[in-house]
Amino acid sequence: MLQLRDLPTSDVLRKFAARYPEADVSAVASFLTLLRVATELSQALDGFLARHGLLQGRWWVLILLMREDALESSPSALAQKAGVTRATMTGLLDGLEREGLVQRVFDTADRRRLTVRLLPAGQAVLDAVMPDYYRRVRTLMAGLDEDQRAALQAMLGVVRSGTDAFS
Repeated sequence: MLQLRDLPTSDVLRKFAARYPEADVSAVASFLTLLRVATELSQALDGFLARHGLLQGRWWVLILLMREDALESSPSALAQKAGVTRATMTGLLDGLEREGLVQRVFDTADRRRLTVRLLPAGQAVLDAVMPDYYRRVRTLMAGLDEDQRAALQAMLGVVRSGTDAFS
């Protein structure tokens, strides 16, 4: 998340580039704008979900479970798909289970094996949220035609493939 709201102007970036010749002004401007937009989108999504009594992490877990044919998955698979640690996933599942949205089910033959199941109440939460979510995404993206959306996806794919530059 980019905390900076006041992005630098081209003049400021050129000033920095004079001191740090490695700086590519247009690359830095594009990078900062992308970070700012991603932050604003994430914050807007947080606000939207909060009005539905959800946090982003919990919402994504419900969606991940809904994607599964049997509406269930292992905690470790959920953590991997969500991009969080197992400990973080445990916390998310604790909250969802407390709210009656998911259920942990132990394997009767091997109690070390555990699956998480989306309960009807969890599905009902998604059924209440998702139509409004999809309407808002459609409104957000309405300024781009199909070709522009495809180009945006392609460009973001190129940027995403370079994220190891910070590794």
